[in-house]
Amino acid sequence: MNCFVAVIWCSFKLRLVNVQLRHFVTFISFDNQKLAVVTGVSKGLGLEVVKLLLDKGAVVAGWGRNQPSFTHPNFHFFTCDVADEAQVEQAYQATVARLGADIRILINNAGFGVAGPLETMSSADWKSMFDTNVHGIFYVTKRLIPAMKKADEGHIINVASIAGLNGVTNFAGYVGTKHAVRGISHSLYMELRDFGIKVSTIYPGSIQTNFFDAIPGMDAHEHMMQPADVALTIVQTLKTHPNYFVVDVECRPLRPKGKK
Repeated sequence: MNCFVAVIWCSFKLRLVNVQLRHFVTFISFDNQKLAVVTGVSKGLGLEVVKLLLDKGAVVAGWGRNQPSFTHPNFHFFTCDVADEAQVEQAYQATVARLGADIRILINNAGFGVAGPLETMSSADWKSMFDTNVHGIFYVTKRLIPAMKKADEGHIINVASIAGLNGVTNFAGYVGTKHAVRGISHSLYMELRDFGIKVSTIYPGSIQTNFFDAIPGMDAHEHMMQPADVALTIVQTLKTHPNYFVVDVECRPLRPKGKK
């Protein structure tokens, strides 16, 4: 009798493990080719996120100012400067016309920074950073929320920066925009959680991208994080149980100055 019970118990456990594994697999792929919008896809982090989403089975609408050379049957590029609300509307309408309105994933990645003392920074540079890094998130997210509410499902990931967690000398404008992203994101997840919509924020440290090209005295180097690694963190943040989500993710290079 004990042997019989043991066999039944082992059989039950094996079935349970099998069910759990199948359940887990649904989290590492996107069923029914979920439609994702990613902003800032021309190069760097945004393009790496696009590639990973495609690899997991998503259909991706990439919004950016410049079209990347990358091609894939499920990647669709739409010209868009997120700082311009009219262009956001045009990109949205073009996306819906080609791919439909059932957008379940939004990665707000577009952004840039200008360095320098506040007293010498031009008003144009200051405004431009806020237009892209803050107002852009507002324009894009506002337009895509209704479809997510209709589906009772969605995940918005806003790419901030560790500059959104503290201060950085000579980066007052950029730091201000990323603190704004943090505040917007935290308020937004409270607004949307009862509609089945998750809002997460990623705070990366230095990434080896073209971000540093226009910043005097700062150059991207091999000891910074790689865009593909941060992109993987972003995609992993999407892979959670429907009733579970990650609010904040902070990631940094382990040895930012290399091995001593």
